[in-house]
Amino acid sequence: MDFDFAELPENDRYRLLSNFVGPRPIALVTTIDEHGCNNAAPMSFFNVFSHEPPLLILGMETRPDGTAKDTVANIRRSGEFVVHMVDMAIASEMIVTGINFPSDVDEIEFAGLTSTPSVKVAAPRIEESPCAMECKVSQILDYGRRTIVIGEVMQMYVRDECMDERGRYVRPEVYQPIARMHADNYIVADNQFVLKHPAELLITRKPPALPQLK
Repeated sequence: MDFDFAELPENDRYRLLSNFVGPRPIALVTTIDEHGCNNAAPMSFFNVFSHEPPLLILGMETRPDGTAKDTVANIRRSGEFVVHMVDMAIASEMIVTGINFPSDVDEIEFAGLTSTPSVKVAAPRIEESPCAMECKVSQILDYGRRTIVIGEVMQMYVRDECMDERGRYVRPEVYQPIARMHADNYIVADNQFVLKHPAELLITRKPPALPQLK
């Protein structure tokens, strides 16, 4: 099938892109409003963008009535936010934070999660997350109803057991983030395997042995 995006309705473009570009990592983003109220919201239009400088990118849409969501409004005002990775231990709580609450509701508290002070930004860190990245806004781009936020990572927290003894590499048997597929379907990184770099394959002259996936 071929799809002409110039002719395709917006909902169909979203369906195709989000169904086939995946799994997409989930950013559970915390901000703080002008009254000091915590805000948390998940988003799956998210990824790491660069390591030098260390940049993350978020894609957020306005509400159906055209008004900005709390996360976007708070980021524009404060110029900072915290991105948390999500594992199975907090998957249900992450979904709860996605409810369209009034702006004065603390989604972290409502979801049963614990807020703790960040190091370099005012927005709180969620204690239960295996990984959190404190970010300052580098650039904000507006495309109609879509806001693209590029944030520079200023500080990163990783739960101790997620790293090896040297604090250098992730332990895949411990750190197993979830990601979004399509609609309400998610996947967990609990079936990881190794593919060697092509240079190593040239030395052995053997094709990689792929595992039997579940």
